[in-house]
Amino acid sequence: MLFVQPWENLQEILDRARPGQTVRLGPGEYRAKAVIRTPGLTLEGAGADRTRIVWDDYAKKRDENGAEFNTFCTWTLAVCAGGVALRDLAVVNDALRPETRGQEVALTVYGGGFSMERCRLSSTQDTLFLGPLPRDLIIRYGSFLPEPLRREGPCGQRFTQCLIEGTVDFIFGCGEAVFDRCEIRSLPDARGTGYAAAPAHSPGQSQGFLFRECRFTAGEGVPPGSVFLARPWRDYGMCVFQACEYGPHISPLGFDPWSGTGRDRTARFYEEPPVPGRVDWVRRLWA
Repeated sequence: MLFVQPWENLQEILDRARPGQTVRLGPGEYRAKAVIRTPGLTLEGAGADRTRIVWDDYAKKRDENGAEFNTFCTWTLAVCAGGVALRDLAVVNDALRPETRGQEVALTVYGGGFSMERCRLSSTQDTLFLGPLPRDLIIRYGSFLPEPLRREGPCGQRFTQCLIEGTVDFIFGCGEAVFDRCEIRSLPDARGTGYAAAPAHSPGQSQGFLFRECRFTAGEGVPPGSVFLARPWRDYGMCVFQACEYGPHISPLGFDPWSGTGRDRTARFYEEPPVPGRVDWVRRLWA
């Protein structure tokens, strides 16, 4: 086991860790942009309210060559190995102001067999990205994204008793993810409308995002009916909402088709039990 304190270089210690090892982070704020490349690594904090990994990159930020970062380079923590587990810590992007700065990812996951328990993910727009990227974006961004961020193939992920908060599309991607008894918290956004999930699964994927017994809550200042549970980032995006609880901030319609795209014709959105007043293209798990 490796022990880390906030004044130490987190990336150096993560790079030194061996497969299957546990890295334990003491209480405090770790101001770092970090990547996990070691398979089977467990990163464990002293509690989501006591151990925080924080950074502040955003999509419209310029790099040393004057190029914009782009959404997929803004993460605070990126998981680029299989079998990684995170426990009892917070991952935060505190750039804020997405209406002018663009997307601000806290956690990016490109590895399969990933699990997270009793953690907090906090940002605004695009808090949590679940890889892989949609195929068209792998092609479009292949010239500048590093190889781990261009990987294809299914990635399974599980989140248990976590708090995930943001404003717009704050859980997005193509991962096959289970959210078990999590709190999904919408925060105020100057643009007025919020979206919790933005899936982009391919038609060949039979699993998408499963929200099971999750609570959808809102921070102070989020207007009633102003947040949609999901909208399809790509055709065939898939979300399942099973035995969830919804606060008054959730729109009675439930889902948005991503205006002007016609993706309501292919979106695979399911909700059980059914909720009166939802859009007519939401599906039933059991007929």
